[in-house]
Amino acid sequence: MAKRIVWSPRALSDAPEIYDYWNLRNKSKAYGRKLKALFEGSALLLSQHTEIGATTKLEGVRMRVVRDYSIFYRDLPEAIEILRIWDNRRDPESLSL
Repeated sequence: MAKRIVWSPRALSDAPEIYDYWNLRNKSKAYGRKLKALFEGSALLLSQHTEIGATTKLEGVRMRVVRDYSIFYRDLPEAIEILRIWDNRRDPESLSL
């Protein structure tokens, strides 16, 4: 059975920043909508198959790659918490969860 999906405040701010970047760059909202659908679809998949993501160095945190982005999440007893959506082309030293 699928778990409930909870988006952290940081993940809720990451996503619109990504969409806004692509909307401005492409002068169209089409790619931003595609990414939103991919992120939401991936979150749904994670809620159904909680261990599908790779483990990370952080205790209890997993990661799933979606195109050029990583979705960091935690499997909680009643939900999947999406912690961050990270652009993998950015400097990994600046990543914080």
